[in-house]
Amino acid sequence: MTPVHFSFSSAFFLGLMGLAFHRTHLLSALLCLEGMMLSLFIALALWALQFEFTGFSTAPMMLLAFSACEASTGLALLVAAARTHGTDRLQNFNLLQC
Repeated sequence: MTPVHFSFSSAFFLGLMGLAFHRTHLLSALLCLEGMMLSLFIALALWALQFEFTGFSTAPMMLLAFSACEASTGLALLVAAARTHGTDRLQNFNLLQC
């Protein structure tokens, strides 16, 4: 395993572990998701450059566009939750209520 591959794999798994074990606030969960998406973007872009796939060069940009849409949706949910519940703590949310 090369050092570059190890660093992106460890960045992804650190984001995954942060999402799995440190779920107190919605903002921290969104930041972990964003870190996972950025590590996937960089790994996918380097993979396309390393193997010189010219037809595959648009895939990292599409992933980055979806990541931006995911971040904006998450921030909109964060603002809506903070307005209705007064906090972004995940323990205060009841998913069974509207």
